[in-house]
Amino acid sequence: MRTVYHIGLALFAIFSLLRCHRSPKPTESARVVVSTPKASTVATPPTPATAAVTKIAPRTVPLFDTLLLEPPLDAGPIAPPKREFRAVWIATVDNIDWPSKKALPVADQQREFIELLDMSQQTGLNAVVVQVRAAADAFYAKSAEPWSEWLTGQQGLAPSPFYDPMEFMIQEARARNLEFHAWLNLDRATFGKNASVAPTNISYQRPNWMVEYGGRKLFNLGLPDVRAYVAGTVANIVRHYDVDGIHFDDYFYPFGAVGSSFADDAAFQQYNADGLKREDWRRQNIDKLIRQISDSIHAVKPWVKFGISPFGIWKNQKNDPEGSVTFGGQAYYDLYADIRRWAKEDWVDYMVPQIYFSTRFDRANYKTLVDWWVKNRGNHHLYIGQGAYRLGKNTKTDTGWGEASQLADQMRHNRQYADVTGSVFFSAKSLKTNMASSRDSLRASFYQYPALIPTMPWLDATPPGQPQNLKAAPAIDGVELFWQEPAQDTELDRVRCYVIYRTEGIRLPRTTDPRRIINICLPDGGTRFVDRTADPKKRYTYVITAVDRLHNESTGSTLVYKGGFN
Repeated sequence: MRTVYHIGLALFAIFSLLRCHRSPKPTESARVVVSTPKASTVATPPTPATAAVTKIAPRTVPLFDTLLLEPPLDAGPIAPPKREFRAVWIATVDNIDWPSKKALPVADQQREFIELLDMSQQTGLNAVVVQVRAAADAFYAKSAEPWSEWLTGQQGLAPSPFYDPMEFMIQEARARNLEFHAWLNLDRATFGKNASVAPTNISYQRPNWMVEYGGRKLFNLGLPDVRAYVAGTVANIVRHYDVDGIHFDDYFYPFGAVGSSFADDAAFQQYNADGLKREDWRRQNIDKLIRQISDSIHAVKPWVKFGISPFGIWKNQKNDPEGSVTFGGQAYYDLYADIRRWAKEDWVDYMVPQIYFSTRFDRANYKTLVDWWVKNRGNHHLYIGQGAYRLGKNTKTDTGWGEASQLADQMRHNRQYADVTGSVFFSAKSLKTNMASSRDSLRASFYQYPALIPTMPWLDATPPGQPQNLKAAPAIDGVELFWQEPAQDTELDRVRCYVIYRTEGIRLPRTTDPRRIINICLPDGGTRFVDRTADPKKRYTYVITAVDRLHNESTGSTLVYKGGFN
């Protein structure tokens, strides 16, 4: 009996050990593996935003010692870029894009603008460049200049019921994760002889600042007070509005008008301290203005970008060996704008040369000009201004616009260069009407995958903190992720969005490839996301990063979701 007793004890001990060390069944295993650091203060996760989603409480266990990176994805001839500036100009002058007509009811103004933003978002854009000052006027309330006639029908007349269009536009753009760049014209105080001009217009307040030319009143940029006024107008916008950028186009001194001369003799005599020729003095005036505007922007908010969209030709090669092999107008001589110097000496944060010529135009070929700008861009960003408004419309001298492949040819040429980091299309109306299937082409091909906006390390190179305490749980309609926001001590640290990457199985997703981005979440939506494209019974590896004010991306917080319901 004692022998039987000892044998029974031994069998019981072995059985107990087997129970302690057996592998758990799939339905009993922990579902989540987490590698995110714990926050100093761990808050209780908020109540889910969608009550219809059924979840289980997540559990965490130590992460596998290493996770292998997934194999490279097949990129085809050109991999989609993870970072690219994708924008459209929204012109307000003469009601080109918005509002569709003067004195439109406020509700219709807002509806039309939202439609343009929705169109931009659906096309795959990540920024809008909106004209907020067209002729010493304003599409915003906090301004000493009068309300625009293209908004209310009469310059100086406020919208009724009252609202601040720029605050509205910025809020709606941010809700769609679109950067908002405020576009100003700096040269004209009146648009034409028949324009509505309020008594408070600067042309009446400071007539000695004006030069009448071509039926308009233009600012005399040779006067130091005028340059200070323009820079102050810019600083006022930066101070009072949460803009991402300030943007100017190609209007500095006017293109030559037949039978007219720009009457700046008195200013030339008084303020030409360096004894320059008149054309060099005018270029010096613009140079001073560009530096003054840049300084005024960054003195108020160092993170606000400054960009210029000049005429695409600096000089023709026949006039300067450093010029482009073109035969067109020249910004240097015709507009007194030394745009190559601004680019090469990094005076602005980005340049967007307007290359509104086709790839078939011999006198100013699109590809020739892009190639030239790549060689002369300096160290800051180069985006290309593309003439979407010309698609499908051949002229006698430029027959390339009628080709169905014209936009695609331009985009493919841009993508050959790592130094071409974006495009801006003129204008919103052309994309809205899908001219020559332009929007379809962008959405289905070139902008099929999302892109983050390129960083500007000369403004800010410090990435934000990573999201904290990343967890997941199966839900009826997918996999729910939730996390805690990182510390945000300064404006530059402020989280602009969270980027969620995913790959199937237990392999780290390639966060350099936009095809692994399943969503970009705005912080206003909270720190939860339901991945409704996931099967809650499968295994996935997620990486979530934070993106700051200037689009620096944090290191990723990694999570392995092991699948299944309890």
